[in-house]
Amino acid sequence: MVIIGLTGSIGMGKSTAAAMFRREGVPVHDADATVHSQMAKGGAAVPVIDGEFPGVVQDGAVDRKALGGQVFGKPEKLRLLEAILHPLVARSRDHFLRIQALAGQPVVVLDVPLLFETGTNRLCDYTLLVTAPTFLQKQRVLRRPGMSGERLAHVLAQQMPDLEKRLLADVVIETGLGKRPVLRQIQAVIRQCRHEKGRHWPPALGQKNK
Repeated sequence: MVIIGLTGSIGMGKSTAAAMFRREGVPVHDADATVHSQMAKGGAAVPVIDGEFPGVVQDGAVDRKALGGQVFGKPEKLRLLEAILHPLVARSRDHFLRIQALAGQPVVVLDVPLLFETGTNRLCDYTLLVTAPTFLQKQRVLRRPGMSGERLAHVLAQQMPDLEKRLLADVVIETGLGKRPVLRQIQAVIRQCRHEKGRHWPPALGQKNK
């Protein structure tokens, strides 16, 4: 099974690319969606976050706005939150990989905003970066409700610079030219991967998939 790692900084078009993979029949594990589900009512992260960040749990779920207020501009608090969430995402990801392998899927995608920063790229056969000019990225992000220039700067400060990601990625897709060229490139990647054998799944005997 070939594993594609999909990443891209905020506003670069990663969610659109992930949706295209799904429409082409490729299963996608969404790290952000996993985080949201773990912080929803009944999620495994809720009681742990409640203990570390008092007052952010409301009606059994994490109030993400209140949580953001406690970690915004506080690197040590952000690292604490990541230490809670990252293992839960990894567990969900590995379960996804096992299920897809049993189903005989030839290609899967791991949609991870911090793919390189967390080292998840080491689990992937190919890494695909979506990118766009800085001015377009800012236009897209600042159209989102509640987003400001300060918040955007804070988010970008937590992420590897786009230029560094370009140097690390196996495939770079520019999203500023419209959806059709992006789809064509994604289709080409899928065709190539369906004729190859994955190097990372299943894990080698005795090797834990981290």
